[in-house]
Amino acid sequence: MTKEIYSFERYLNVRSATGASFSPDGQHISFLTNITGVAEVWSVSIDQPNLQEPAWPRQLTFRGERVSGATFAPHADTLLVSGDIGGNERAQLFLLSADGSEFRALTEKPEVMHSFGGWSPDGERIVYNSNERDARFFDVYEMQVSTGECRLLLEQDGSNMPVRYSPDGKQVLVRRVESLSRNALILIDIDSGEARDLTPDLGEGAALHATPFWSADRKGLYLLCNRERDFLSLAYLDLATTELRYLSDIPWDVEALAVTRDGASLAMVINEDGISRLELFDVAQGWEQRHVLLAPTLPKSVVLDLAWSQDGAKLAITLSGADEPTDIWIWDMAGGHIQRATLSSTGGIPRASFVAPAVVRYPSFDGRDIPAFLYQPAGAQKNLPVVISVHGGPESQERPWFNPIYQYLVARGYAVLAPNVRGSTGYGYTYQSLDDVRKRMDSVADLKAAVEWLRESGIADPERIAVYGGSYGGFMVLAAVTTYPDLWAAAVDIVGIANFVTFLENTGPWRRKWREAEYGSLEQDRAFLEQISPIHAVDKITAPLFVVHGANDPRVPLGEAEQVVNALRQRNVPVEYLVFADEGHGLIKRDNRLKAYPAIADFLDSHVKGAAGK
Repeated sequence: MTKEIYSFERYLNVRSATGASFSPDGQHISFLTNITGVAEVWSVSIDQPNLQEPAWPRQLTFRGERVSGATFAPHADTLLVSGDIGGNERAQLFLLSADGSEFRALTEKPEVMHSFGGWSPDGERIVYNSNERDARFFDVYEMQVSTGECRLLLEQDGSNMPVRYSPDGKQVLVRRVESLSRNALILIDIDSGEARDLTPDLGEGAALHATPFWSADRKGLYLLCNRERDFLSLAYLDLATTELRYLSDIPWDVEALAVTRDGASLAMVINEDGISRLELFDVAQGWEQRHVLLAPTLPKSVVLDLAWSQDGAKLAITLSGADEPTDIWIWDMAGGHIQRATLSSTGGIPRASFVAPAVVRYPSFDGRDIPAFLYQPAGAQKNLPVVISVHGGPESQERPWFNPIYQYLVARGYAVLAPNVRGSTGYGYTYQSLDDVRKRMDSVADLKAAVEWLRESGIADPERIAVYGGSYGGFMVLAAVTTYPDLWAAAVDIVGIANFVTFLENTGPWRRKWREAEYGSLEQDRAFLEQISPIHAVDKITAPLFVVHGANDPRVPLGEAEQVVNALRQRNVPVEYLVFADEGHGLIKRDNRLKAYPAIADFLDSHVKGAAGK
């Protein structure tokens, strides 16, 4: 029987479910799903664990625009919802009843960004930040939910991100972000306004202090930290002395942490070569007297999120596998039973047809091995058309999670190589730093090495290799086709950086400092940034190029795409260009994805798959 090839539309109709939050009674969860074409808030009952399939969910919001989060209040059937318009990332806050009947705005300042920090323990207040005072900086506010009355808790010229209230509701924990690799922790006393620095000795290099939670005795915080070490590790911060001590020493990042409200149970996830491993502990008497708790056996997949129920009896686990769409599962601590809470549609495509990748490593120019995930169609394993897909960030990691683009390309006969070039996270801070500032182009050389490996291994047809990427990955695409123009049959740039100078000048003002820590500053590195910007080497581009951008992109402004497209059109180099008026940094809405990605596939078929023998 001939294997059926499904349309790209089918793959783009594969749904996902994320962002679980338990109702106060633990009988329901809210979650976000894109069933309607964009993420909205839904709810599903989880009080019948013996059902073979999840209960039918109920839609709660109908914005028609992306919802980025929804969190139940601790004692009422009310949710705090955040969402933006057209991908502009200027999120507003809303109050939603658990039955969806009431939905009202708590903030109505469309030019201001708001980020929810958490509910107070009594459910009467919320803490959040906004950049209303100055677009470059985020201050911390508290709102009385019933009246909408707000008070300023912290004004400071920095990026202050509220994390959560203290268990007694008298303090608020805040992250002060210096860059994506460094942040301080600040503890605010609500009554006095005192802001106490809990991490006064950041030192040099990496200094992440992530996902802090109060311990059971309330004397300290469990958190993830990589100060003075290569990997993110579980740590404990003493609130009286601010002394930090590490509790684990694993040669992989501990990537996620969640602690119950009473501080008695701790869940952590270790990222082992891109695959997640979950561990659970009873820490009611402290870490030294901990007991290992039974944890579910998970498939080879990625844990995207963890959330405890209010009473700590259940743990919601958001899982995504390369061959399994993103869904939410519930682990019952007492019964040792795992229950599927959501069942995302596969667009009518049999799950057995999805392909899981192989973990591979290939040597680069300096002898360093570069980790990657290789997706291949069943059967023919040699002389294939190949798409090299480069992730964004660059402080990010390619993971074996569900990607409908990869699955469609593999079904169409392509291989996909998704490398974690130097600069990626997940392999230690030393590896993450190998592309910083003046070492930027070394990561582009890793793409050349990927091509050489694909050719030498016989996997790729040397004449049919394309490069594809979004955001920072879009820069990598443009850098690849300008630095190594003879290697590529085609290229796809989605919301990519073409000119580091104009990018840093025009990106959201709150982001410039963060990005200069990675790329270099206009004041000190301008000449170098101009030198490596692909826009100054467009005359070297020979590969056909497809460019996609969102008109509302606050991170990589539309002008980056326009510079490249205009320069190539002046030189009569083949370039296709799509701009979406209602999108920002990437394509979120299904209607737009259904327009862009099939067009990209046709472009690749024309210039790559159909190039055999040319």
